[in-house]
Amino acid sequence: MDLLIVTLYSYILGSIPFGLILTKFAGLGDIRKVGSGNIGATNVLRTGNKVIAALTLLLDGLKGTLTVLLTIQYFNELTYYAAVIVFLAHIFPIWLKFKGGKGVATFIGSLLVINFYLSAVFIAAWLIMLSIFRISAVSALLGYLVITVTAFIFFDQKMFLLIFFYFITSIFTHRQNIASLIKDNF
Repeated sequence: MDLLIVTLYSYILGSIPFGLILTKFAGLGDIRKVGSGNIGATNVLRTGNKVIAALTLLLDGLKGTLTVLLTIQYFNELTYYAAVIVFLAHIFPIWLKFKGGKGVATFIGSLLVINFYLSAVFIAAWLIMLSIFRISAVSALLGYLVITVTAFIFFDQKMFLLIFFYFITSIFTHRQNIASLIKDNF
């Protein structure tokens, strides 16, 4: 029964499409028809509204944070499971025919609670890579790579497997970005 409860609230919280809701509320139209068509903060930023993009980033992150905090409080042994479900729900929300965001903000929100050190390493790596490459997708992928290696070296197998799952999923969610980068550079 615990698994069902955790699955339900993790999925429901994770699947709230804040980018879509906020852009519509702000009169910016349907975010799915802008840029990449993604509902995440990076695509919301393409509308030119930095406040709505920042709110999307914050709320998408809070989905992960709230889910993990609830799970630690009531179902501690299912914490990693809840973090994975909220992340996947953001990527595959039923309300949007399973076409959501890339999950980076939700991932960060979850990881801030699970392991502050790894979240700080990810954010630092992402910011450094963004300042070098100026491409959010590249920054996220390299950030995931850095913390995957960090988790492998400094943490237990369970933490490494969780982070490795995020890394592999991120490659999947960024597959169009990767294809575009390869096409543009070769």
